[in-house]
Amino acid sequence: MFVISIKSIELVYNIKQYGDMSTKKQIVFPRLAKLMEQIGENIKLARKRRKLTTIQLAERAEIAAQRYISLKKVDTSVAFGAYLNVLRVLGLQDDVLQLAANDDLGRKLQDLELLK
Repeated sequence: MFVISIKSIELVYNIKQYGDMSTKKQIVFPRLAKLMEQIGENIKLARKRRKLTTIQLAERAEIAAQRYISLKKVDTSVAFGAYLNVLRVLGLQDDVLQLAANDDLGRKLQDLELLK
């Protein structure tokens, strides 16, 4: 028996009308593109230090080799999960915890609120 739900019909309609939002490329400013390039370079160097090939790293991270190559470049379609899997293979997954950890602007804004 084949059952189609209203949600399935709505999803198909939305994809046809608006396109698949998961494939939409993000616009990245040049300064952020440089940061992404640096992240890719850091990952490449970590891979080489461990004497892993691109194929070995991709297989261990359970991603396609082409996806690994894309994450080394400024490709905004690469999911954050792919980065996490690669960092896990390299033993660097805890480095992600440093993202947004040093929130100087947020602390200054919070301090201004306390002074009111």
